Amino acid sequence: MHPNPAFEWADEQAMLAFVAEQSFAHIFTASSGQLFVVHAPVVAMDGKLQFHVARRNRIADRLAGEQVLISVTGRQAYHSANWYASDNQVPTWHYEAVEVEGMAREMTREELVGFLDRLSDIHERRVEPQNPWTRAKLESSIFDSLTRAIVGFEVEPTAIRGTRKFNQSKKADDLAATIEGQLRAGREDIVAAIRELTGGDE
Repeated sequence: MHPNPAFEWADEQAMLAFVAEQSFAHIFTASSGQLFVVHAPVVAMDGKLQFHVARRNRIADRLAGEQVLISVTGRQAYHSANWYASDNQVPTWHYEAVEVEGMAREMTREELVGFLDRLSDIHERRVEPQNPWTRAKLESSIFDSLTRAIVGFEVEPTAIRGTRKFNQSKKADDLAATIEGQLRAGREDIVAAIRELTGGDE
């Protein structure tokens, strides 16, 4: 996370909501002197994070009972130094990110099935609200075969850290110039982030 306290994100519930909204994570662990990472969708439930990996993934048997670091990013963009009102500036990068640490626990089959149902329900509501897919549309034997090929994990956070870095520490004229430059670049999402953090309309 960025060391400047101006960019610190401290609201843990808001950070977990961000993770739930973004829904996709990089999950890291270390084992036997090696580093491992898997990229997977996550579900936030009751303050915990759940995910699954392919049983054949080399990280699958390195997760249970191990500390993991879950990294989730959101909006991000380059910022040209030409866009500032002040002189002697350098380019920067806007971004928002959350890191979650905790020990991974392997889920039971019943928990895994519940997780898969929640995962598909969340995202079907986003993309197919009128005709959501459910596992009822799948032959039970196929579902059973597919679930045997994956492993589910749950992480109870022991630490949550976040950064939202969108030039909110800049003085007013440079912040206004930041917004103008990002608008010219077509990055309304970055402008929205700046306004969320500053409460400004300019």
